Amino acid sequence: MPGSLEPLDLGVQIPYHFRCPISLELMRDPVIVGTGQTYDRSSIEPWMATGNSTCPVTRLPLTDFTLIPNHTLRRLIQEWCVANRSYGVERIPTPKQPADPVTVRSLLNQAGCESNSKHARLTALRRLRGLARESEKNRLVISTYNAREVLLGILFSHNSSELNLESLAILSSFPLSESECLLVSSDPDRIAYLTSLLSHSSIDVKVNSASLLENVVAGTRSPEHRAEISKHNEIFERIVGILNYPLTYPRAMKVGIKALFALCLVKQHRHKAVEAGAVEALIDRLADFEKCDAERALATVELLCRIPQGCSAFASHALTVPLLVKIILKVSDRATEYATGALLSLCSASERLQNEAVTVGVLTQLLLLVQSDCTERAKRKAQMLLKLLRDSWPEKSIRSSDDFVCSDVVPF
Repeated sequence: MPGSLEPLDLGVQIPYHFRCPISLELMRDPVIVGTGQTYDRSSIEPWMATGNSTCPVTRLPLTDFTLIPNHTLRRLIQEWCVANRSYGVERIPTPKQPADPVTVRSLLNQAGCESNSKHARLTALRRLRGLARESEKNRLVISTYNAREVLLGILFSHNSSELNLESLAILSSFPLSESECLLVSSDPDRIAYLTSLLSHSSIDVKVNSASLLENVVAGTRSPEHRAEISKHNEIFERIVGILNYPLTYPRAMKVGIKALFALCLVKQHRHKAVEAGAVEALIDRLADFEKCDAERALATVELLCRIPQGCSAFASHALTVPLLVKIILKVSDRATEYATGALLSLCSASERLQNEAVTVGVLTQLLLLVQSDCTERAKRKAQMLLKLLRDSWPEKSIRSSDDFVCSDVVPF
């Protein structure tokens, strides 16, 4: 149903006590705060999340931030919706409630207690994984109770591979703190274990391990620790293998490109990505990525184009230049910036690629780019590329470009 229901639109007045005191709209998931006042969950949660510690209506302090579902009021609202169906009012669905904090605490204690049986711990972990997958609200509740610390302890224990893999599956749903990333990245044995899981027979285990490794690399500030992780040849080979997994498992592509990009941020080991086949994987799958992942893939392409091995490998792929030219101004401002930067590196290294870029229409794309609302960095790269390609332009292309004036676009 619409977010706002006005009496004039429906010919029916929404009862005052059915409206949230914050949004003044019909409540869809009414909850009671510590003062006894009821609010819509979607309104009171952001209020609390921004640091407010008082009840918006009564102004009394909230000493307990637990939100209790007001089932009675929600049912009354649903009955009112049904009764006014003829006015265009749709019945609000029964909301799925977030995980119960008491249950979450109990499951974490059960999973983390080594004196419990393996079956009991495994059951608790599987219930936690189910809750984590249901909603972001559940993940927020779970992370409140030091869940990551408990799960990391289980993951790197030697009790049971089943327990390890269940904890890994849950951890892949959560971002790690800087200290937690350091806890993993500073221990070679832990990195070696996660790397070994990249070759597991299950694609889910591979992807979960790649997700956690990406999380650790991205969240580790120490250049030494990041370099230590990315120095292993097999880590790139296995990440590229995940990236090449069939499209029937889109999460593999999403996690694969995130992990590859994070690893390629370590400059001294980018050549390992090239040797592992990252160039072919990136170009062959570039058209399959969603927008955000396409941006990350193009950023990775630009990073790899900055090293001789990467530049040579991309130059050898017949689709590299046509694809990069086609992407300009098509996906997003960021994608345009990265594609232009990659073309600049490639054309700077090869006269053959300069001619190829001009042949497939880069001139028109760059002229449009410098006159667009794209980022200043993208425009600067476009100007540098235009200057580089000056001698490669067909003379008739310059004469036929009514909008192009050399001195206005590129400071030669």
